[in-house]
Amino acid sequence: MQRSARGGPRRTRRPRSRPRHLLPTPARTPFTLGYALVLVLTSLFAEYADPDLVSRVLRGSSTDVVHLAQAPGPVLAASALWIAGGILSVFALAFLLVLTALERRIGGLRTAGVFLLGHVVATLATEIPVGVWVLLGHLPGSSLHRYDYGISFGVAASAGALAGLLTPWPRLLLLAVSAWLVGEGLVAFTDPLTDWGHLLALATGIATWPWVRRARRARDRSQRTAPGEQSAAHVH
Repeated sequence: MQRSARGGPRRTRRPRSRPRHLLPTPARTPFTLGYALVLVLTSLFAEYADPDLVSRVLRGSSTDVVHLAQAPGPVLAASALWIAGGILSVFALAFLLVLTALERRIGGLRTAGVFLLGHVVATLATEIPVGVWVLLGHLPGSSLHRYDYGISFGVAASAGALAGLLTPWPRLLLLAVSAWLVGEGLVAFTDPLTDWGHLLALATGIATWPWVRRARRARDRSQRTAPGEQSAAHVH
């Protein structure tokens, strides 16, 4: 909030979004751009490398129960380097649009934090029950080795967080589209564990609203005061 020349309050106008702002750039969204380039490289590897080699690498990157028990940190990081379904999947497009918009509002480190939070929480919440059910005899031992990798949990959490920074109608639209994508998978019941993970990741992102809103306000204040501080530094 600023004051006008007449002394009354005046709202600070946010810059309007332009089409070029929908995609990552080196200056404004370095985290999203760098991550996207890594995903392009891994997608090209998955598409054109020897199939047996690709299968071994993906198996080693899977956040199944066995790998999580053996090396949770490395496998959680490795699993987030792949796009399940390829670079033309809906999650690849959602990654670019959602993370670009989120990083422009709260910065790269905070965006990485939201993405990682959703990725880790949803992965553990879907894999730990598998281990428990196997121990209880409700699932076969092969369930401990199921394929589980990709960026979808992080994207879902980022979409949930971004919704909290939008005005009401865009917020409702984003949440509706996200819920529809998640709900469609649950209704189809093709991979219920993963689909429940998407729903949990989306809820995790929504839970970050108080934090991302404070981060947005802090970032806006720093961007408004920086030019003034620079001008004052040149006054003698």
